[in-house]
Amino acid sequence: MKTDLEKRLDNLAQEVDAALSRLDLPKKRAELDKLENDLAQPEIWNNPDNAQDLAKKVSALKGQVAPWEILSTQVKDLRELLEISDEELLPEFDGQIVVLENDFSELKTQLLFTGKFDSGDAILRLSAGAGGDDAQDFTEMLERMYLRWAEKSGFKTQIIERSPGETAGVKTSVIEIIGPFAYGKLKSENGVHRLVRLSPFNAESRETSFALVEVLPKIDAPDAVKIDDKDLRIDVYRSGGHGGQSVNTTDSAVRITHLPTGTVVSVQNERSQIQNREKAMEILRGKLAALQMEQHVDNLSELRAGESASWGAQIRNYVLHPYKLVKDTRTKYEEKDVEKVLDGAIDGFITAWLENEAS
Repeated sequence: MKTDLEKRLDNLAQEVDAALSRLDLPKKRAELDKLENDLAQPEIWNNPDNAQDLAKKVSALKGQVAPWEILSTQVKDLRELLEISDEELLPEFDGQIVVLENDFSELKTQLLFTGKFDSGDAILRLSAGAGGDDAQDFTEMLERMYLRWAEKSGFKTQIIERSPGETAGVKTSVIEIIGPFAYGKLKSENGVHRLVRLSPFNAESRETSFALVEVLPKIDAPDAVKIDDKDLRIDVYRSGGHGGQSVNTTDSAVRITHLPTGTVVSVQNERSQIQNREKAMEILRGKLAALQMEQHVDNLSELRAGESASWGAQIRNYVLHPYKLVKDTRTKYEEKDVEKVLDGAIDGFITAWLENEAS
């Protein structure tokens, strides 16, 4: 039994080392050490905004590096302990190896993230489509699903923009999801989602409704996606509200139009026009970067207007009646426990899509 355990640990150690090489972990560790050293300098806080940006980079990079370093150390330590262990301890070692193998299985998904922005944060934009109140209710269901998934994944979330429906649900919702590889994981969700169920709004008749999920990379640095000022039209207007003290009486809402592509971004939830403009530009950079990847072009000047396939064929069906099933139309991956999926259990769909793309 001891020999078998040693072989399993040796195989695991080789796979972990190969993963560290593919992910270029030594280079990332060197970069992390430098950033941490910069952050430790007292003068860095003379510019609080720059210091906070640096702290975010340190946190993000640490989230990528630390789990692999811990796993690698644990495998080596366990291998050394196994060499000097007694036979009666072997069942305990077997259990520990299983845990490490499971940890590696979860971490190696990172090997599938090869895109420029995959390791960073994401911006999720949900929009109700055809289906009236049912579609707006479905959009709110998806909003909850992604918030629950983010919570279970240890990600932070912030709702940037939210437009409630008149009767139920939401018309649009924009969510920032912060954590290692948030964009790499969520980009598989980009597309049209379709719900079939008995309608709670129309005398229990069977209804089909649609919602659009747009997944954008969160791009803080203006240099990452350079946008020419002459290509922008910026409009300001008064933020909407439901009355009372929450109504903004100044023109703080911002709408930015990228003229060459016709891409429009509006933000009104921040406290000031400057904050709304910064957030709108951040989202616009993400939209244009996603459009570049979609159209397979290197420069913004090559982007073509009106060619986004956003409202194309649905990528996933959620059926609640006459049977229960969630099925991805691209990978054919499916789950019969619809309630579990709508409570945030979407990792199976994400992994299936990533593996399908890599094959």
